[in-house]
Amino acid sequence: MEEINFKELATYLLQKIWLVLIILAAVVTGGEIYTNLFKTPMYNSSTNVVLISESNNSKQITYNDVTLSNNLVKTYSEIVKSRNVLEKVKENLELEESYEQLAAKVSVSSVTSTQLITIKVSDKDAGRAETITNEIGSVFKEEIKNIYGIDNVQIVDKAVAANSPYNISVVKETIIYIVAGLILGIGIGTILYMLDKTVKDTETVENKLGLTVVGVVPKVEAK
Repeated sequence: MEEINFKELATYLLQKIWLVLIILAAVVTGGEIYTNLFKTPMYNSSTNVVLISESNNSKQITYNDVTLSNNLVKTYSEIVKSRNVLEKVKENLELEESYEQLAAKVSVSSVTSTQLITIKVSDKDAGRAETITNEIGSVFKEEIKNIYGIDNVQIVDKAVAANSPYNISVVKETIIYIVAGLILGIGIGTILYMLDKTVKDTETVENKLGLTVVGVVPKVEAK
């Protein structure tokens, strides 16, 4: 494999800087068009619920109460996305999507070593994501009463509408497009350099052919 003379390569790329800039502009423009026209902005909205003690003395929470709540967190997390809960949410809000489509928008997580459960909904409409999230929290709270006969779920934070989409960051994506454009432009320039077998100066003749240059015919521009 032929060794690359990085000095020659740098000089060649400087001569082809117009090509690198054209590729860079094309990549950045194409990326911005994709972001603005084809990428759907998605908004997250979340609410936190907490499992509390159902002890007869509500002012006194025992270790057993906390342990029981910790054990119930995983079970409760599954109930949040159950068909029973989401079908009621659909009915209350008159949502058109199917249970499967709604469930795909919902994610549930628990905060480690706590009784907190976070319910998050993603939607292309920020206000709709907020409404669905809060409705899931309310329906879930009532459903726990029906299933277990206890009222040990309280909503800590109600969901609010997000101000910006979570899947689009103009600055971050522009930087990515610029870096990608530079890499692509330099890469194509390097390939063209390796394919270019023309003699560009006397040093190439002496170094690669082992010949001594005794004279150079200057290039004269036609008048």
